[in-house]
Amino acid sequence: MYEYQQPDARGHFGPYGGSFISETLTHAINELRQAYARYQHDPEFLREFRYELAHFVGRPSPVYHAARMSQEMGGAQIFFKREDLNHTGAHKINNVIGQAMLAKRMGKPRIIAETGAGQHGVATATICARYGLECIVYMGAEDVKRQSPNVYRMKLLGATVVPVESGSKTLKDALNEAMRDWVTNVENTFYIIGTVAGPHPYPMMVRDFQSVIGQECLTQMPTLMKDLRLPGQQPDAVLACVGGGSNAMGIFHPYIPYENTRLIGVEAAGEGLDSGKHSASLERGTPGVLHGNRTYILQDENGQITETHSISAGLDYPGVGPEHAWLKDIGRAEYVGVTDTEALEAFHHMCRTEGIIPALETSHAIAYGMQLAKTMRPDQAILINLSGRGDKDIGTVADLSNADFYCRPSCRGQSVKGGVGTPAEQPIHLIQS
Repeated sequence: MYEYQQPDARGHFGPYGGSFISETLTHAINELRQAYARYQHDPEFLREFRYELAHFVGRPSPVYHAARMSQEMGGAQIFFKREDLNHTGAHKINNVIGQAMLAKRMGKPRIIAETGAGQHGVATATICARYGLECIVYMGAEDVKRQSPNVYRMKLLGATVVPVESGSKTLKDALNEAMRDWVTNVENTFYIIGTVAGPHPYPMMVRDFQSVIGQECLTQMPTLMKDLRLPGQQPDAVLACVGGGSNAMGIFHPYIPYENTRLIGVEAAGEGLDSGKHSASLERGTPGVLHGNRTYILQDENGQITETHSISAGLDYPGVGPEHAWLKDIGRAEYVGVTDTEALEAFHHMCRTEGIIPALETSHAIAYGMQLAKTMRPDQAILINLSGRGDKDIGTVADLSNADFYCRPSCRGQSVKGGVGTPAEQPIHLIQS
């Protein structure tokens, strides 16, 4: 094991991170930094945070051995960290609770957030209902259509959902509108960012709140591996999907010192890494500044953000958290791509093999985990962060299931009607803010 101390005092992960913001937000960011510095090690704050995770979220989430899937792959033993079993159905609630607790202590009664897949919006609406805070969620009009179950959940919880009709009507536009709101209402408003991106201290703060995922795994995995008579104490590889990267950083960060454990982030390769229709910032991007921090982004030769595409709304983003950029550069983490079709195959396989309906975001990590397991020995272990459940994606999958497709391995030679069709092209136009 080795020491890992990131970021520095100014929020830099090597050359990445930092705080690239307008003058109008300087006061708000400085206020947030001071508040987080005050409370991040405060015993009462941490006690309340742990209480909420245990009694409201339902932590610790279990680690599950996917015995049937492992046997079918014929290689490594596959384990899932079941973040889908959290209250609200994803990892997002871990971070939202921490930020909402800060908002209360800072005297900010009005909460704003932006969301793509809707899970962050649902988590934010949930905790605002819990704490009696006003909640406004910005969401691109196109994402409102493809994530309608989550939109209704937010409204049930008392949130105001604002469909953003400008630009490409997706996540970039929702974020831009949230930023405009924050500038206008900075005195009474707290902006809850859902991923490990944005200006410092957001990448560090969100990582810290989400690190409970990996910390639990460090405790849970030795017992599970011992029960299965597997050598070692920790998995040989830890996998997670990467859009902005919060669920991946949540499970990766506690494992960074464990050099014998590979860390593998799985990006959305869309229609292929060479198709131009993907969201693989780390594999096909270059360093630049986006949404308040320096990181890998998808941009053209003129520095303009290029179109992205993924079947998964939560991975459909042209940048990534700066700590992921740093881990890539120093070689501590690996980043690979999984296509829409591969993710859909994994989605169906998971449903029919393990009885779990995963989010389409998570399905990318599952797909690569299935491929990787085949190359490893049965006495080795892969741990996949099952970051969210797939209720929100059933409409998307159903819309794509209007034609015969392929026969999945689990079909055992049967002809399948109503299989998954070729993903409809839904390019998302994103520009640098």
